[in-house]
Amino acid sequence: MEDEKDTLRVLVATDCHLGYMEKDEIRRHDSFESFEEICSIAEKKQVDFILLGGDLFHENKPSRSTLVRALEILRQYCLNDRPVQFQVVSDQTLNFSNRFGHVNYEDPHYNVGLPVFTIHGNHDDPAGVDNLSAVDILSACNLVNYFGKMDLGGSGVGQITVCPILIRKGSTSVALYGLGNIRDERLNRMFQTPHAVQWMRPEAQEGCQVSDWFNILVLHQNRIKTNPKNAINEHFLPRFLDFIVWGHEHECLIDPQEVSGMGFHITQPGSSVATSLIDGESKPKHVLLLEIKGNQYRPTKIPLQSVRPFEYAEVVLKDVTDIDQSDQNAILEHLDKVVRDLIEKSNRKAVNKAEVKLPLVRVKVDYSGFMTINPQRFGQKYVGKVANPQDILIFSKASRVKNRSEGKIDNSEKFRPEELNQQNIEALVAESNLKMEILPVNDLDIALHNFVSKDDKLAFHACLQHNLDETRSKIAEDSDTVKFEEEDLIVKVGECLEERVKHRATHPKETFSFSAPSEEFRGKRMAGTKSAASFSDDDATQLSGLKSTARGKKATTKALGSSHDAAETGKISTRGRGRGRGRGRGKDATNMKQTTLDASLGFRRSQRSSSVAASASVHNIAGDDDNVDSALSDEAEEYVVQEVADSSGDDEKLQGKGRKRAAPRGGGRGSTQPSKRGKQSGSSSLQKMLMGKDDDDDIPNRFNKSQPKVTRNYGALRR
Repeated sequence: MEDEKDTLRVLVATDCHLGYMEKDEIRRHDSFESFEEICSIAEKKQVDFILLGGDLFHENKPSRSTLVRALEILRQYCLNDRPVQFQVVSDQTLNFSNRFGHVNYEDPHYNVGLPVFTIHGNHDDPAGVDNLSAVDILSACNLVNYFGKMDLGGSGVGQITVCPILIRKGSTSVALYGLGNIRDERLNRMFQTPHAVQWMRPEAQEGCQVSDWFNILVLHQNRIKTNPKNAINEHFLPRFLDFIVWGHEHECLIDPQEVSGMGFHITQPGSSVATSLIDGESKPKHVLLLEIKGNQYRPTKIPLQSVRPFEYAEVVLKDVTDIDQSDQNAILEHLDKVVRDLIEKSNRKAVNKAEVKLPLVRVKVDYSGFMTINPQRFGQKYVGKVANPQDILIFSKASRVKNRSEGKIDNSEKFRPEELNQQNIEALVAESNLKMEILPVNDLDIALHNFVSKDDKLAFHACLQHNLDETRSKIAEDSDTVKFEEEDLIVKVGECLEERVKHRATHPKETFSFSAPSEEFRGKRMAGTKSAASFSDDDATQLSGLKSTARGKKATTKALGSSHDAAETGKISTRGRGRGRGRGRGKDATNMKQTTLDASLGFRRSQRSSSVAASASVHNIAGDDDNVDSALSDEAEEYVVQEVADSSGDDEKLQGKGRKRAAPRGGGRGSTQPSKRGKQSGSSSLQKMLMGKDDDDDIPNRFNKSQPKVTRNYGALRR
């Protein structure tokens, strides 16, 4: 009894992958059955808490059925009246990054008898605007204690501080460090950058020195040494640690192994469900019961009985003597014999014959010098005998040794299948010899990763928005927006792109955090929808002024360009209305790149010039309608009027809104024939639009002021 008071009992497991193969009729329940067995073992052994090493869920956004089953299992085993025998004595607001800021069993509204502590892995890592993961849902339900979540920041290598959860039971003190999954390349660089990773140590107190704490680290990273930059070396970790729980690697190496020269031991529990049919996954699955007293620990491995049996074999056809290279029937017979032997071997191992599960069978066939067969057709005869009839066989060729003296052998077959066929944008651009002119390659690479792996549908939009914001801020700092010319804009944007590319090149593996559109951005989108074409009064005054004063072809082209800029800004809301409806790009599609940047950066002519142009247009319209059509060609006027009409947002301002207006016949550049649009022949549609809702007012009274007041009411001049 005295030993029990001072002994902290922890059940360690990693990579449960809840929801794996949930659409497969045979294997859909495997991950949940293994996880439920882990919880039942914890209940039987009366452990103090369960420690999970990441990848509790297989998907970044698990389905509703997966979430419900996970909640049911945790609720069944974690909520009870059993008293918790240990205390958390650290600052819990630093350990748990939720709104409650304390360990779940201290909540007075819940009876938590079996606490669960977990970090996130690479499958269920945080993502999105609020940086949330599926584990946050369980934490908000008060069923798990989610720790090890780091805020890396947006640029640079970043800096993290790892704060331990200080646990005390009797005379035993444990410092539990957690480090959720971080991209391996970035964490590798952080460990090699001075002061980028800081480890907090407990303070010395009366009766408890710093050396009295038993230090445990839980992390979820690559451990295989295939690529030194894509894995974490054990020697990066601090020497004061005593025990390390290593997640992410699925091969079960449950027995703690000492790292020479470091003084700590590492256990690798592996996954509780086979997700990759390779040799490492065929080993028996275990969980670890860790008993800690003072600075000593005792590990006990416990086998999992509910795991689906998995048999693995390798066959080299050229080593089989009685098979002819051209005899396909002989090859089929030999492979059939191998598969039948594996099924019989699995049945012999079964403990409970009444509940024998269909085994997983994988045969890796080296067919060098032989012909292959169809794996799906081969597996049809084993439907109902194995759990994976569609992929029993996997064919491969022996790798050629280029330099036998050095013994360089390709070990790519040892990779997990989920890592074999991955490709990134950097490699694709390099292979195709492309030159990226708009966005940096690294940013697109990260956006593609988030879109595919994390199902982040706004990843590419966020990437574009991130680079657009950088360009805006850079141009705003270095230039005078009033005197800014369109040609200068293109040159400046090109310079900004070169600077960003150089910055990314100096940090080739740097992770940039792209946040999804903010509430402000969404509000702007809603405002754009409300105002139809998002076109300001400055543009309207410029257009009317240029039309009335007949400044020639150059001025006309400039006015059309500014109108097109404004229309491009509101392209989300216009949805192809008016001139270009259903016909792809319009006449001015060649200017799309420049005008879109111009409108998005918000460059406008000075208010003074726009006001003068507006005043001139007002006086000319009040005097004579004939001059309205004298500055522009028929097609140009039709374009301008339609753009302004679409932006007005008032159905009563224009008759026949949304319908393409016909240009006046015979009203060319020098025509004096008055335009006749709509039902009234005495006034032009442009004059009617400018009059707005004040049709009852007298025109001279409205336009006698020397300078009209420009407001933010889109599409109309207000009195």
